[in-house]
Order: sequence, then C-alpha cells, then structure tokens
Amino acid sequence: MDNYDNFLRSLKERIRSAQVRAALSVNRELILLYWQIGRDILLQQQQQGWGAKVIERLARDLKQAFPEMKGFSARNLQLLLIVTSVLDPVDNC
Repeated sequence: MDNYDNFLRSLKERIRSAQVRAALSVNRELILLYWQIGRDILLQQQQQGWGAKVIERLARDLKQAFPEMKGFSARNLQLLLIVTSVLDPVDNC
C-alpha cells in the first residue's frame, strides 16, 4: 500500500498545482480584459465625444448580456477608466 499512497499523494499534488496555475491564468486574463475594456471606453469617449452617461448605459447593457459576471456596474466601469489611465497591463499582470 505504500506505493499506492505515494502515487495518490503525487496525483493530488499535481492536481492541486494545476488548479492553482489555472486560477492564476484566469485571473490574469480577467485583469487584462478589464484593462482593455477601460482603455476602449476611454478611447471611445475621446474619439466619439461620449459623455459620462455612456458608462451607465454600458453597465446596464453589459450586465444584461453577462448576468453571471460581476464587475460591470457603472462604478466599476468608472474605476476601470481610472486604472487604465495609470497602469500598463504588461507591467502589472
């Protein structure tokens, strides 16, 4: 049984390690996505002359399209604009 126990322990360690790596990868991709959303909103506001009201409309439309996702409130979208203006995602992800 020692061989089995060692084998099982090894499998568990590999599975846990893979789970951690997968979670980190997902988090990195979400951070990059949020940064890109903030950048794109900022660019559209500058190029199209969109005002602050567009944030509320985007928040409503994004929450409707992706009800299972969090982070698309008007407040969060405003924060994305602030973060986008001060952080470079390549340096911070």
